Amino acid sequence: MNIHDASGVLRNFVFRVSRVVASFIRRGRITAFGCGDGMISSVLVINLDRQTHRWRRVVRELRRFRTSEGAPLTSIARRFSAIDARDGRAVAATADVDSVYRIGDQYFVQPDARLEECFGADELVRMTRQEIAVARSHIEVWKAIASGDDDYVLVLEDDVWFRRGAAGAISRGWRAARSRCEPDGPRMLYLSYEDAGGSAERLDVCDALFRPVRGLWFLSGYVLSREGAAALLRAMPVVGPVDLWMNYRFRELGALALSSPAILQRQDSGSDNSYSVLPYLARAGIVDAGSGSMAPVRPSVGHMLAWTDSRELDGLAMALSMLGLRVRTFDGDEEAIRAQDLPDLLDVFDVLIDAPLAADALCAAIARKDVKFLLESNATLRSKLERECLPPSRIAFLSPNGPSTRLWEPLCILLGLSEPAHPFPTGSLRANGTFRDHRSKEVHRSAQAFFPNSCSLDDSPWILPSRSGWRPRLPSGRSAPLAGERLVFSEMTMPTSSFVGLVETFPGNLASFSQEGLVHDEDGVHLIIRSIPTGTRLYRSGAFASTRSFEHGRFEAEIRAARGSGLVTGFFLHRDAPRQEIDLELTGDDPRRMLVNVYFNPGDEGATMSFGYRGSPCRIDLGFDATLDFHLYAIDWRPGHITWSVDGRVMHERVGWDPTPIPHLPMRLHANLWAPRSEELAGRIKQDALPAIATFKKVSVRA
Repeated sequence: MNIHDASGVLRNFVFRVSRVVASFIRRGRITAFGCGDGMISSVLVINLDRQTHRWRRVVRELRRFRTSEGAPLTSIARRFSAIDARDGRAVAATADVDSVYRIGDQYFVQPDARLEECFGADELVRMTRQEIAVARSHIEVWKAIASGDDDYVLVLEDDVWFRRGAAGAISRGWRAARSRCEPDGPRMLYLSYEDAGGSAERLDVCDALFRPVRGLWFLSGYVLSREGAAALLRAMPVVGPVDLWMNYRFRELGALALSSPAILQRQDSGSDNSYSVLPYLARAGIVDAGSGSMAPVRPSVGHMLAWTDSRELDGLAMALSMLGLRVRTFDGDEEAIRAQDLPDLLDVFDVLIDAPLAADALCAAIARKDVKFLLESNATLRSKLERECLPPSRIAFLSPNGPSTRLWEPLCILLGLSEPAHPFPTGSLRANGTFRDHRSKEVHRSAQAFFPNSCSLDDSPWILPSRSGWRPRLPSGRSAPLAGERLVFSEMTMPTSSFVGLVETFPGNLASFSQEGLVHDEDGVHLIIRSIPTGTRLYRSGAFASTRSFEHGRFEAEIRAARGSGLVTGFFLHRDAPRQEIDLELTGDDPRRMLVNVYFNPGDEGATMSFGYRGSPCRIDLGFDATLDFHLYAIDWRPGHITWSVDGRVMHERVGWDPTPIPHLPMRLHANLWAPRSEELAGRIKQDALPAIATFKKVSVRA
């Protein structure tokens, strides 16, 4: 699994130039390759049909070397079409791949006490679409080798390069492998791999190669015999990521590996792959992004006006948002947009969908060279745009009734963007108004003086730009909305199946959560943070979450927050894939204010979008010290609207694009006491203030 960051423009440029220069330098013969008995007689390069540039790069790399007979290595190489993760049919359930594996399989390849402390070995993990596609690509290669005429085949992924000295290392390794495996020859030889954190177990080590027991990642370059391919096919299904599963096959294959990899992965090959284990590594504190994930680079594509057939789901709006664009939708009952209003709208939003343009505004949009047009329907408008003789680079027509695998294509061609690996989204219910702008200009102008020091916002496609001048709404002072039927309730005086303690952490948290951090008594559940190092974290604390997810509702708890600089008492809704969150936090250094926040990332369930570490926060004055006594805090989350209230009084409200879309997917209710790495958020933690306690009681969820 290549999860390395290939960032660094200058470094990538230097690397790219070095590979171009290297392509003119011939590196001699690799005696392992040729047409004789016991030779590697074929090279298969796994390459996506849409990534022909990668195939050309591999060809340049192979052209540097010759076989034992003196022919260029390209003479025995051929391209093998990879399975595309964008094709839903290709990554659907299959007898070849079992997409659910255990976290214990990760331990087997790369043991890590921090991960084992957080998750039991039987915790189930579901592979991502990309992992399934990679596994199926290798399986199809094995089928081709098993039924082919070549005794030995080198399998390469398309993001590789041969390091200096590779020709000699491969030749020596192949001779050693042949001598060890007489008379039948080796079944599998790794030419490229990564030692799993330096923990790989090696047997029969010599200067040229070793026999791995476990602990190798990647399948970037390996030699497989016809018998080895047949053995892998008999062992299927592949369970989990294919490079992980391969570790369980080492013994039966008699697998070997070069003492040092001769083939490496290119550092300039950006990948849109996502990895199923990453959320678990982050929660265990193994992968720590410091401040968190950075926002994606916003594409420079100009502006777009789109019209849909007004179906119940806003799939087009969601798709354009997933491409990194700020999207505003209209219901059709708004006042007509005049030409003079259009520039201000396009200054904030990249895409307007179903905008009720007046005739002069449409003419103004057509006159602007930076505006493109997309239509699902509306024959009258289509006729008008076609009469304007707009070039194909400015207009496209989308057929919502066509195959879903082709829906990305017209969008991405029109915008000049690469198609994402995610399937085209179904989208949220149009009635939810996910991308509807419900803000009141008058309210926001009046709030500017009231909130002179609003917190910094993420620079994200799903938050209003700073030039919009967003300010939080003024507190209305009205009573909290009426609550519906009670779905879940607990006094929290004893453990309950409705809310379970968590054993995990997350990037940016100096504490690890454990069961010892939760103590129940007649006052409720106490979350206790202590100066007890746990794994890589300096502190141990407590957290709990609902066992089920909720799609909207009113979430309440009586809370007495923890006192002390550097501490945060959290009560919030959260989900991953895509990440969405609604926060209510009480910081120990500023207990007379609460911090409210919203994170929005677009996509259907399973979309791996989790950008942003600041979100869209602001602080609200409470009028009391939250650490001295219990108060009733509530988050009321409804389609297109969120209300935060304290003791029955509304303290803060947000609507669509205020300054983010409103989360639209089911979330779990969480509570925790944590210590942020960022001193800007809650100050610096003071050891003499520990242990500190936050207490929760009477936690409820209402419809």
